[in-house]
Amino acid sequence: MKKILLVEDDTSLRENMAELLELSGFDVRSASNGKMAVEMAIKDRPDLVLCDIMMPEMDGYGVLEALSTTESTRYIPFIFVSAKTERQDVRRGMNLGADDYLTKPFEEEELLSAINCRLEKAEHMERVLVEHPKKVQWGEEIRNLNELKNFFDDHGQIFSFKREETVYAKGEHSNMVYLILKGVVKSCGLDEEGKELITSIYSEDDFLGFTSLTDHLPYQEYAVALEDVELAGISKEKVKAILEDNRNVSLELMDVIAGDLENIKKQLLQMAYSSVRKKTAQTLLMYAKAMHRDKDGGLKIARSDLAGVAGIATESLIRTLSDFKHEGLIAIENRNIIVLDREALEQVH
Repeated sequence: MKKILLVEDDTSLRENMAELLELSGFDVRSASNGKMAVEMAIKDRPDLVLCDIMMPEMDGYGVLEALSTTESTRYIPFIFVSAKTERQDVRRGMNLGADDYLTKPFEEEELLSAINCRLEKAEHMERVLVEHPKKVQWGEEIRNLNELKNFFDDHGQIFSFKREETVYAKGEHSNMVYLILKGVVKSCGLDEEGKELITSIYSEDDFLGFTSLTDHLPYQEYAVALEDVELAGISKEKVKAILEDNRNVSLELMDVIAGDLENIKKQLLQMAYSSVRKKTAQTLLMYAKAMHRDKDGGLKIARSDLAGVAGIATESLIRTLSDFKHEGLIAIENRNIIVLDREALEQVH
């Protein structure tokens, strides 16, 4: 019989949920606050934790963080059950390493389905560890970067964001690494005057959100979807374990990060020394590459975003785009920019 730790401060709801779970064949242990839950989990390890967020003594985020940093409890499947439905609340919970997030009110079938799914996944991982002890502790032997990306695709938590939605904010916990499955994301910082500076553009098949794998540092910048985006997220703990066990993957990832740094250096040099025309041309080509757009598709990009990457005033960029249009290098249809002559743009000085 699987043991579930139910953490809920509402007495009526806690009793109703406990009764439902017991009737479904689970051994239920209940806690009315976060501090009690952590003590119970460490003393008598459950197979899964169901946890509310807003509670006395210690909130649900604190419970997850405490269990995640304790060796004996760090891999217990953890599901948030909360009335907090704002995207930032859900994102915060998942970034901290939760396996699922259910919003109140929910159907009984929805709750049981989430529990059974997470328990089955945990059992599968345990079987793999027993049968293949030399494989990655997360269930697969990963030999190269492509297999790492496949692992994200197969096992990652899926996140979806609409155009202009924030993926993560500066100062948030950086407990997740993402692989972009669809769409384009910009990472940004603010200068002393509060002006947005775009530091990087990430597109499909790129990793996003890498920070230190050894320290729980907050994000030093923020990320925003430039179009509808779908991400697969894996906790930093899991990524760290994979890289520690697979030297080749670590080396390939270092090459990717080194390439990103080289591109940033080129962008800084371009912003410092290139002409307005060259900055605009190179920025258009960079966006076209990131969005996989050429003559067949337009770039629906805010002019301020283009100017932010190019490092020029928005008014100067708009005038240059008009010049490129008259020269036949691009076409502009409504807000879309279509690259007509890539080779000519590459030769702009």
